[in-house]
Amino acid sequence: MTLKVAVVGAGSMGKNHARVLQTLPSAELVAVVDPDLATARAVTRLHGGKAHASLADALMSPLDAAIVAVPTQHHFETTKALLAAGVHVLVEKPIAATVEEANALGAIAIREKRVLAVGHVERFNPAIQLLAKKLAEGALGRVFEVRARRVGPFPARIRDVGVALDLGTHDLDVMRFVVGADVARVYAETKREIHTSREDLVSALVRFDNDVVGVLEVNWLTPTKARELTVTGERGMFHVDYLTQDLYFYENADAAPIGWAEMSVLRGVSEGSMTKLLVRKVEPLRTELETFLAAITSGDTSAIVSPDDGTRALELATALTLAATEVRPVLVGRKGASR
Repeated sequence: MTLKVAVVGAGSMGKNHARVLQTLPSAELVAVVDPDLATARAVTRLHGGKAHASLADALMSPLDAAIVAVPTQHHFETTKALLAAGVHVLVEKPIAATVEEANALGAIAIREKRVLAVGHVERFNPAIQLLAKKLAEGALGRVFEVRARRVGPFPARIRDVGVALDLGTHDLDVMRFVVGADVARVYAETKREIHTSREDLVSALVRFDNDVVGVLEVNWLTPTKARELTVTGERGMFHVDYLTQDLYFYENADAAPIGWAEMSVLRGVSEGSMTKLLVRKVEPLRTELETFLAAITSGDTSAIVSPDDGTRALELATALTLAATEVRPVLVGRKGASR
């Protein structure tokens, strides 16, 4: 089954969605929408479809699905209009500008019986998928800490949100996904150095329901780009490099012969071998879009990032900024993330 798909918003992410969509057998890119019609036309010349200056114009023709890649403050109204028109939607993260808007979108999707997915693309990085599988199988034993570092130069395109919502939501979602638990409380420090109105640096501590500790570092102030995740536990440490899609395991050499309780009292830890796991590399955006389209045709939404998980990532990012503003830990307990 080939689905007729529109891309709403022809900025950097919208262009990438259009590029990938036109390569998928299950999709036909039929429309690109942007208030700057020249920008929309430039995308359609490369990837197909018809350019429109307004969503209303695009909805005059049949649509099965749409990608919403507009600025965050327009996520709610754009997604709401598409769902009300009977269109399945993948909305870029964060799901909305506020938690109230996010909750409303989830309710609308249920009412309209449409698939609503949230574009947390890092979930679909093959190294993260393999890491989640290994942790679920118990490869690390008991998990102690998950640590995320996502830093780089300031992106000129960002004006409407701070780094907590733009970058932090990626890692908050991934941390919940790989740990398989939700967050109980958060604490953070933030700074604003070059952004005109919002924070551009966040250093945060996250405590999970299952007692795992999370450490989060995100900023737009570092001259080199880094996207890394480490998970430390009884049997050693996993390390993910998002950019290269590599997954490494650093063994705790003393963990295998005896249990952790005995080792922690008598021996401590020691460095063992390092293994680079085989990761079958694919573009995460392609996997994300294939998963979204498959959910529409099959009705099985278990593999998408759900509105609930998208809303939770937004709630947690908002809690980080609140914790920093009020200089206190913020309790955010709720049910665990799906994996």
